Amino acid sequence: MLFTDAGCGLRYEWIVMKTTIPLALAALTLTATVCTAKTSLDPGAPPKHDPGAVNDSNRIQIALLLDTSSSMDGLIDQAKSQLWKIVNTFIEAKRDGMAPAVEVALYEYGNSTNSIANDWIRLISPMTRDLDKLSRELFALKTNGGEEYCGAVIQRALGDLAWDANPKTYKVIFIAGNEPFTQGRIDSRSACKEALAKGVIVNTIHCGDREQGISGSWHDGAALAGGDFMVINQDKAVVHVTAPQDPRIAELSRKLNDTYIGYGKLREEAATNQRAADADASANAGKGAEVNRAVCKASTNYSNASWDMVDAMRDKKIDPAKLKDEELPEAMKALKPDERVAFVEKAAQSRAAIQTEIQTLNRQREAHVAEELKKQAKGGEKTLDQAMVEATRNQAAKLGYTFSN
Repeated sequence: MLFTDAGCGLRYEWIVMKTTIPLALAALTLTATVCTAKTSLDPGAPPKHDPGAVNDSNRIQIALLLDTSSSMDGLIDQAKSQLWKIVNTFIEAKRDGMAPAVEVALYEYGNSTNSIANDWIRLISPMTRDLDKLSRELFALKTNGGEEYCGAVIQRALGDLAWDANPKTYKVIFIAGNEPFTQGRIDSRSACKEALAKGVIVNTIHCGDREQGISGSWHDGAALAGGDFMVINQDKAVVHVTAPQDPRIAELSRKLNDTYIGYGKLREEAATNQRAADADASANAGKGAEVNRAVCKASTNYSNASWDMVDAMRDKKIDPAKLKDEELPEAMKALKPDERVAFVEKAAQSRAAIQTEIQTLNRQREAHVAEELKKQAKGGEKTLDQAMVEATRNQAAKLGYTFSN
């Protein structure tokens, strides 16, 4: 959630404390007082599975738990511009020569517009690869006063979401907030031990003073679940280091949309979400969202096989020649079966060319940004995005992932 542009020149006050957990904790069982989270408590909750989710053996699963109480406007603002950064962390990642499929889930907690019976928690999105829809949900978040129950939302995430049982899957929760970690009826320590037992890492981000974060048990939560403890100033403005390549990258991102060929019942809604997510990112261009989104769209992490023929044919989920007329866009209805395949293949070629240009420009851009950051650096300080990417890469590396940059 708190993921800034790779070229962000902003410095936050932060600290990462790497925790070491005895292996014996993996065998811990929960006390009888811990309640099992039930999705049925929340009638409006999305299902555990999402049409965009995948069943690949090489997966990354990330759950973002955001405090949306009244004092967290700055946190939400950062999250809007930084969603793409955490996904982009894995663009160059490989395990056994294969790139991972990244899924993201989103919760809000501490918001009094939600039900007290659900501990002020709302599951916004289950694990999904539909990043456009997820981005739209993120930009729709509003803060409102409430009680922040970290233990409850962690336990809900563990119970609601379709976590992969494969022990080699990198499964991680990022939870951010500013009140004591121990509030609420659910024991936060037990929830973190449950996460560890399920192979889910919990990284805690305290929005405020470091000592308050420690005294408020945010450090303890990370320690119990094998994660990292971080401290940030959530009200610090996100600053983007501009580069000469930015305008062209943004232009190419818009051109990519022309290569998407919708099919089925989801095509119109999904295409609308894609354009709207572009507009949201463009409105946050000064914070790096537009460039980071474009880079994501040029990667395998941006997959829309549930509604786009190019992705679906690549994944062998559909054969355009066999689709019914009502499932096709107007431009394809008059085409013969073999012409439909050629139509999709032509769009795939155009998309690949645009994606390649974005990737090339982004490598040039990253080199430019790195030089700018060297000029601005003081006393070896790191930005928040550098700290989080480092923590994420270290954790994924233990499961066999390698990164080329």
